[in-house]
Amino acid sequence: MGRWEPDARGRLRAAALELFDERGFDGTTVAEIADRAGLTERTFFRHFADKREVLFAGAEALEGEMVRTIEEAPPSMPAMKAVALGLRAIAEQIPNDREYVRRRSAIIAANPELQERERNKLAALADAAAAALRKRGVEKSVAYLASETGIAVFRAAFARWLAENDDRTLTGFISQSLEELRAVTASF
Repeated sequence: MGRWEPDARGRLRAAALELFDERGFDGTTVAEIADRAGLTERTFFRHFADKREVLFAGAEALEGEMVRTIEEAPPSMPAMKAVALGLRAIAEQIPNDREYVRRRSAIIAANPELQERERNKLAALADAAAAALRKRGVEKSVAYLASETGIAVFRAAFARWLAENDDRTLTGFISQSLEELRAVTASF
C-alpha cells in the first residue's frame, strides 16, 4: 500500500486493530502500526496522540454532542429526559459497524490500563452531562443522579447491542434500556 493513498486515519486504525488482535495492545508499537498501514510514525502522530487514542478517538466529539443536545433541549424538559435525548444523540454518532466495535471492546477488555481509560472516558461523559444539566438550572444532586443513571443505561445498552446479532441499532437498545429503567423505578 503506497504512502500517498487516501484515508490515512482509517488505515492506521485498521492496522492498529489487526496488530492489537495479533500481538496484544502492549505488544504493539506505533512504528509497527504505521508500517502496517504503509505510513510513517510522523503521520501516525498527526492523527493520534498515542496508540491508545486509536481506540478512544472521538470521545471528545461524543461528549460535545451530549452536552449540546442537553443544553438545547426544551427548557421545561425534565433532567432524565434531556439525558435520554443526549444518549440517543451520541448513539447516532457511534459507528454502526458492530464487528469493529466488538474488536475494539475485546482489546479494551483484555487490558486493565485500557479498561481504566474507558471508565475515565465514561466518567468524563457523566460529568459533562451533569454540568450541562446544571447549566439548565437543574439542582446539583439531581443533575449528578440523572447523568450517572444515563451512563448506566448507556453501558447496559451498549453491552446488549454488542452481544445481540439482530438488526437493531444502538439507539434502539438505548430506548429499550430506558423503558426498562422506567419499569424498574416505577416499582418502588
